[in-house]
Amino acid sequence: MAIAVSPSKLSLPQVNPGVTTVLEFLTLKFPSITQAIWRQRMADGKVHWHDGSLIRENSLFAPQQRVYYYRELEHEPIIPFTEKILFQDELILVAYKPHFLPVTPGGKYIEQCLQSRLRKSTGNQELQALHRIDRATAGLVLFSADAKSRAAYHKLFETHQVNKSYQAVASIINQEVIENQRWEIKNRLQKSQVKFLMNIVEGHANSHSLIRCLRTSDDKALFELNPITGKTHQLRVHMQSLALPLLNDTYYPDLQADQPDDFSKPLQLLAQKLEFVDPLTKQQRSFHSNSKLTIN
Repeated sequence: MAIAVSPSKLSLPQVNPGVTTVLEFLTLKFPSITQAIWRQRMADGKVHWHDGSLIRENSLFAPQQRVYYYRELEHEPIIPFTEKILFQDELILVAYKPHFLPVTPGGKYIEQCLQSRLRKSTGNQELQALHRIDRATAGLVLFSADAKSRAAYHKLFETHQVNKSYQAVASIINQEVIENQRWEIKNRLQKSQVKFLMNIVEGHANSHSLIRCLRTSDDKALFELNPITGKTHQLRVHMQSLALPLLNDTYYPDLQADQPDDFSKPLQLLAQKLEFVDPLTKQQRSFHSNSKLTIN
């Protein structure tokens, strides 16, 4: 069984959803985990409050209080690809994430995620991802290596002060595309009723991307993508909106049935560059992945 080394946390909502105990809330919040499992975790001391005091099965619901728990998985899929540390100092770490590996624990992944692997290999349990890229996407991820300075780096992403550049390979069967053709996409993205998916809806734009065609070859082309904002699936949806679906995308334009990963068909999307002015050292930071997408 895989057991998380670091706890997951959640804040109990201000409005009580109609429960009496924390146990009832957790059972309601996570319907796939039985109440018996939560009882056992509590008996084993694996659920606690922010101050470290244990939560028992009769502990009362307390609005806005933080609950910490240790995720467990009976069988965790193994991702047979290796991450690579490209840079690290006392403040930050930059790593290359392979396709199929999630950035942080979630769903059916605990140890098989970039953050857990890096904490184990570096011995630094304070490592925390400052942003995320999709599990299906490969490329650069920036981590905070020191909790005391973390807020300054989080603010870079919140205020859109990090320049990000991606490469993508997309089908051009339904679109005439020429080299160096450019697009600027601004629209409003909103979660759909289907889990994980995003839709373009009417309203004030909350997503912004710059797109340029680098090369074409028969029925596909290589693109450079610069997301100005960072909405979920933003680049995948923006490319689809141009009738340029990314190769091997299992979400867009059509959500495919859930099935084991096909490691021979990675999503053709790569987070290749990260650039920003370091908020503490005031130095220009520029990181570039040696990995590249190609069209043959």
